[in-house]
Amino acid sequence: MENIVNRNGITFHFIRTEKYKTNTIVFKMLAPLIREEATSRALLAYCLQSGTNTYPTTRELRSYLEQLYGATFNVNLQKKGENHILSFSLEVANEKFLFEKEPLLEKALHFLREILLNPKTNGEAFDEGIVQKEKRTLKQRIEAIYDDKIRYANMRLIEEMCKNEPYAINVYGVLEDVDRISPNELYEYYQKALSEDQLDLYIIGDFNEEEILEQCERFFSFSARTERKRMERKVKKEKNDPMIIERQDIQQGKLNIGYRTNISYGDYDYFALQVFNGLFGGFPHSKLFLNVREKASLAYYAVSRLESHKGLLMVMTGIEPKNYEQALSIIKEQMEAMKSGNFSEEELVQTKAVIKNQMLETLDTPQGTIEVLYHNVISKKNIDKEKWFEGIEKVTKEEVLDVAKKIQFDTIYFLTGMEE
Repeated sequence: MENIVNRNGITFHFIRTEKYKTNTIVFKMLAPLIREEATSRALLAYCLQSGTNTYPTTRELRSYLEQLYGATFNVNLQKKGENHILSFSLEVANEKFLFEKEPLLEKALHFLREILLNPKTNGEAFDEGIVQKEKRTLKQRIEAIYDDKIRYANMRLIEEMCKNEPYAINVYGVLEDVDRISPNELYEYYQKALSEDQLDLYIIGDFNEEEILEQCERFFSFSARTERKRMERKVKKEKNDPMIIERQDIQQGKLNIGYRTNISYGDYDYFALQVFNGLFGGFPHSKLFLNVREKASLAYYAVSRLESHKGLLMVMTGIEPKNYEQALSIIKEQMEAMKSGNFSEEELVQTKAVIKNQMLETLDTPQGTIEVLYHNVISKKNIDKEKWFEGIEKVTKEEVLDVAKKIQFDTIYFLTGMEE
């Protein structure tokens, strides 16, 4: 059961469980995805993890974590819908299992405070050495996407599909903007983020909630902030070119197709959309896998996935470039089969079971549980575990067909070789 407490500009989420031998802490910072700020935001996340005034080097930070019985710490960037999210995660052993009792969780919270509120700075600027080092690393992360053609094709589909929409922005920002950010400007953005971002701190494990709340209030205090409005889905009204072909020196083509579902997390038909995607391309028993990959042997992979907070469905396939027309035709046939109700009750039952098993696997880890709960923060909804499983179970074939009617084709992106 999640207990939520709002205090001092931040929301604390406590999930008590004896399931794990560790305690997990995740601090999340949410802001609108904005082209002018995305690169600074990505750079900020990595600079914060590189040194504090107390532990000025990465080596000293990691050494202190080792003293906390091998605690692990990492930073992650996400975009969900048109929100840009920074996550700072810390996992420590539960002190109840130690021979020598030590306030490990309190020390971990204090360490997280160091990372967030006492970064290594020089007056009103971040440390020059840290900024330059993390700039190089950030550019490598952005450039690495080009070398991973699966990620690259998915990124390019989104860029074309969501042109002039915030969702088109890369979660790591824009390569050309990296060098323009000075240590002073980054520090100014840091102050802005702490004062304006929506802040949530999750703690999951076995702990004394009253003690931990007192510690959280002592370590984390921020200025009051206005309630964030839910980001509305922006849908492009004009379509210049629904088909984009890009040529590179590659052997395996990437055929990706984007659809608008017009449904997002928390909508009444969201559960039916999950089942639709499971039947269509989400799993090895789905239509795309069976018909494009297995029966026709046209694809190295053929899957579909949802972006639940933006209302997108994306098909991703790896094919021989010469098979483009045939593969595209079969993919379109599978979408029409879904819209026509060409799936059995047995397939519906099987898909629900796989979706539920997938969710159970996610909820089996502390990080997975936190990610599931955080959907409610983003969507400003309240869907607990029981409601989620009940929602999936109740989906009918008619509801899946109603969802299918809402799904609209948007963009084809084909990454192929240099030859005609």
